[in-house]
Amino acid sequence: MAAFSSLTDRLSNAFKHLKSKGKLSEADIDGTIREIRRALLDADVALEVVRSFTGRIRERALGTEVSEALNPAQQVVKIVYDELTGVLGQGVDRPLNFAKNPPTIIMLAGLQGAGKTTLAGKLGYWLKDAGHTPLLVAADLQRPNAVTQLQVVGERAGVPVYAPEKGVQSDGGDEVSAPGLTTGDPVKVARDSIALAKQKLYDTVIIDTAGRLGVDEVLMQQARDIRDAVQPDEILFVIDAMIGQDAVRTAKAFDEGVDFTGVVLSKLDGDARGGAALSVASVTGKPILFASTGEGLKDFEVFHPDRMASRILDMGDILTLIEQAQKQFDEEEARKAAQKMAEGEFGLDDFLEQLQQVRKLGSMKSLLGMIPGMAQHRQALEQFDEREIDRTEAIIRSMTPAERRNPKIIDGSRRARIAYGSGVTVSQVNALLQRFEQAAKMMKRMSNKAGMGGIPGFGGPAAGGKKGKKGKKKGSKSGNPMKREAEEKALRDRLSGKGGSSGSSGGSAFAKKPQNPALPAGLQDMLGENGMPDVPPNLGGGLGGLFGR
Repeated sequence: MAAFSSLTDRLSNAFKHLKSKGKLSEADIDGTIREIRRALLDADVALEVVRSFTGRIRERALGTEVSEALNPAQQVVKIVYDELTGVLGQGVDRPLNFAKNPPTIIMLAGLQGAGKTTLAGKLGYWLKDAGHTPLLVAADLQRPNAVTQLQVVGERAGVPVYAPEKGVQSDGGDEVSAPGLTTGDPVKVARDSIALAKQKLYDTVIIDTAGRLGVDEVLMQQARDIRDAVQPDEILFVIDAMIGQDAVRTAKAFDEGVDFTGVVLSKLDGDARGGAALSVASVTGKPILFASTGEGLKDFEVFHPDRMASRILDMGDILTLIEQAQKQFDEEEARKAAQKMAEGEFGLDDFLEQLQQVRKLGSMKSLLGMIPGMAQHRQALEQFDEREIDRTEAIIRSMTPAERRNPKIIDGSRRARIAYGSGVTVSQVNALLQRFEQAAKMMKRMSNKAGMGGIPGFGGPAAGGKKGKKGKKKGSKSGNPMKREAEEKALRDRLSGKGGSSGSSGGSAFAKKPQNPALPAGLQDMLGENGMPDVPPNLGGGLGGLFGR
C-alpha cells in the first residue's frame, strides 16, 4: 500500500544487517530498535505510540525467545510483526455490530475532506454485495453539493439515497446559496430516515454527517444531536490516512465528542506516511474496521490487523488475495482452465476470459502489492500503466476465432491487421504472442512434470496416470535435454527468489522469505522483466487456475 511504502522500506533496511548474524548481541538489537524508531517517526506515528512500541520490542528481543532461537533474526522479525499487529488493533478482527432488530444504524463522523461521503457509497456497495439492503442518508446539509455528491455515489453503487433536503448549493463557481450555514434540519433528516427504513424494510441505514475543516464545538454538538436522535449501532470515525501527526489529536477529540465505536481509514492508497493507522487504534483503543484503498467502489476492504502488519513488513497478503479471488472466480471454469493448461490446449480465448476474471479483483497494482517481496519492485509497480490491460484485450479481440484458437497461424500480414484493428504497433502484438507462447509452454511443462508444484487447482494429470505418462514422455522428446534442464533450474531459482535484476537485494530483507503456497508456480516468470508485468494477461492463466479447488 502506498501509504506504508516508506515505512516498509525503512523497516526492511532495519532488518537487513541481522540476516548474516548467527547470534544477536545487545548492540545489534539496540541498533535495530533505533532504525525502527526512526522509521516510525518518519512515518508520522505518534511519539507516545513509538515509545511504547519500541520499548516492548526491545524487552522481548533481549529475552529468551531470541537468545535461544535457532534463527534470532527471524525471531526479531516475528516480534516486530506481533507488536505491529497489536498496535493496529490488538490483533483482533471485529465485525460490524448488526442490530438484532433491523435496521442497523451506522453513523459516519469525521472532518470535512476525510472522504465520508465517498466512503458511505463504498460501505453501501459492500453491504449490498453481502446480501443486505442498505439506505444512504444525506444528513450533511452544510458542505456545498454534499447531498448531490451522495446521490451520485449512491447511483453508482446501486444503493438508494434518502435526501429530503437539498442542503447548501453551489452554482459551479465560488458562490454558494448560504455560505457557512446549514439549510434544513440534519437531525430531523436522520430521524425520519429510520422511520422510512422500517417502512420500506431496509436492514441497514448509513448516515452521512457534516464535517468541518477543524474540530469545533458546533461540529461536535451537531454530531451528538444526530447520535442521540437515532441511537446508532455503530459510529464510525472516518480519518484520512494522510493526516499525519494530527491523527491522534483529531481522533481523541471525536472520541470524547461522540464516543465512536470504530475507525475507517480512507485514502490508504495515497502517497503518505501512513502514521495515522498506527496511531489511532493504539491511542483510542477503538478498532479499525475498514480501509478504503482507492477511488473505485470496490476499493474497500475489511481491516485485518495481522494482514496489514504483514503488508507493512513486505510479507504480502495472500489471504486477502484468495478471498477476493474466491468471490470473483468461477470454480468450474478455473478447473477447466487448469486442465487445458496441462493438456496444452489453452488458447487466447481462454487467456482473455482469465484476464477478465483477474480484472474483477481490482487494479493490477493492488493485486501485485499483495505478493510477498514486492517492495523491491515498487518503482516499477508505480509506473505500471493499468491501460495496458485494455490494450491487450483490444489486441486479442482484433483476432479471428481461428487465430485465437491457434496463434501459430498468425503470420506477418495478420499481425499487421491485428495491430491496425486494435490501435497498437506490430511490436506490441509480437510481444503479446511471444509471452503467451512462453507462458503456455511453461505452464504445460510444470503441470506435467510436477503438478504445478503441488498447487491446488494446477495439478496436471495424476502421477502414474496415462495422461501423466504421456505428457512426460512427449516432453522428453523435444529440445536439448541439457538446455531444458538449465532453463528449468533458472526458472526454479526465479520462483524461489534467488534470481532477480542486477542490483537487486535479492528480495525481502528478512532472513527467510515468506513462502506462498497459494500463488501459482510460474506466476513471477509470467510477470515479465524484473517480476513486473510487461503483458498483464500473462497473469490471467495463472490466477484463473489458482482457485480451482
